[in-house]
Amino acid sequence: MAAAAECDVVMAATEPELLDDAEAKREAETFKEQGNAYYAKKDYNEAYNYYTKAIDMCPKNASYYGNRAATLMMLGRFREALGDAQQSVRLDDSFVRGHLREGKCHLSLGNAMAACRSFQRALELDHKNAQAQQEFKNANAVMEYEKIAETDFEKRDFRKVVFCMDRALEFAPACHRFKILKAECLAMLGRYPEAQSVASDILRMDSTNADALYVRGLCLYYEDCIEKAVQFFVQALRMAPDHEKACIACRNAKALKAKKEDGNKAFKEGNYKLAYELYTEALGIDPNNIKTNAKLYCNRGTVNSKLRKLDDAIEDCTNAVKLDDTYIKAYLRRAQCYMDTEQYEEAVRDYEKVYQTEKTKEHKQLLKNAQLELKKSKRKDYYKILGVDKNASEDEIKKAYRKRALMHHPGRVDRHSGASAEVQKEEEKKFKEVGEAFTILSDPKKKTRYDSGQDLDEEGMNMGDFDPNNIFKAFFGGPGGFSFEASGPGSFFFQFG
Repeated sequence: MAAAAECDVVMAATEPELLDDAEAKREAETFKEQGNAYYAKKDYNEAYNYYTKAIDMCPKNASYYGNRAATLMMLGRFREALGDAQQSVRLDDSFVRGHLREGKCHLSLGNAMAACRSFQRALELDHKNAQAQQEFKNANAVMEYEKIAETDFEKRDFRKVVFCMDRALEFAPACHRFKILKAECLAMLGRYPEAQSVASDILRMDSTNADALYVRGLCLYYEDCIEKAVQFFVQALRMAPDHEKACIACRNAKALKAKKEDGNKAFKEGNYKLAYELYTEALGIDPNNIKTNAKLYCNRGTVNSKLRKLDDAIEDCTNAVKLDDTYIKAYLRRAQCYMDTEQYEEAVRDYEKVYQTEKTKEHKQLLKNAQLELKKSKRKDYYKILGVDKNASEDEIKKAYRKRALMHHPGRVDRHSGASAEVQKEEEKKFKEVGEAFTILSDPKKKTRYDSGQDLDEEGMNMGDFDPNNIFKAFFGGPGGFSFEASGPGSFFFQFG
């Protein structure tokens, strides 16, 4: 009797379990309907919760997984959605929507080949399915963009790679690989804030993503924040010790930092030859690092200016501004070299560029000085005409005039009597210029105005009406000196008195 009672008890206990299974299905359907209602209202979090309850009540129902996959996709959680979609087609391989959702998840995550297989399976089950047909085309388009991007990256056509990745990301918005490639190319194009933004978004979702850490470091490296860049490269290598790009970038960053610092040290110590060699070696490390190389060119230009190799200094500064057209220091250095080589128009152009960018009193004065020197350079150089230094004394100016006036006077029989009309005309011109030069430089007031770049016409001196013979007579006419007589219009010959 006791044994029979125990058996009855056992048999009685199985009845509620069978009833619970049917009840569970009904309850699961209720949860599903509630999930559908929230999904229709776009409350995807609540929809997710109710689909999860339905799955918990009935874990063998493919449609529940399919519905939850659709909800996760709307929440942007494609990797989780992929797991649910795959489970749905494992439970029911004829579930077309399950294959579509699996393919969509693969495509969103950037696995276009796997997506194609899922869409092909959906088409096998329903060859007229318009969504499957379109998604299959989309997956093939993504594969084509990948192929083109790979080729263009090798060609260093980074703009085209960015274009391809933008197109691919329209179909694969959750693909980190595409985003990283785009970010890397943006960094190579100098679009650092955009590249940083992409990498930071990925790191917010996955702080251990070595590729994103590498791109963050790359941006800092190209912005000449080398020390911080090294920290990111080292962190990337901790996450992925075989990350080749991070390894190369880290090595280059450390080498650049060391060479640049050694060059700076040599320069400060006055060892310009060594500084030149170190900056040159640094420039050979990484041609892609535009900002650092611009600074290195400018530094080497400064060294060349110290060595008085001004043409080389100008060339280095020109290379610097080619790399970075906002580099004020390079423009200033080049402008000073232009001033030192009397290339005043070029100096004015550089100082104008600087002043437009940074309107400081110092830059304004530099521009005014260059403009003044340019103005002065367009006038006759009276010091050069007389062959004297700008600091020549009054006596030196007189002696220079005597020498040059005698040399170019058109009445000199020994020099010009047999010369052609063209040569005689040129000598007359030079004779007049010598007289002009003496007239200006022998008058302290006029000399001061001339040296300061002021207009001499304001003094009431019209050089067009100037007669050089009056000065010549004052120097050489009279007893014991030269006298000269006219031998024809505008010409003279000398006689000793």
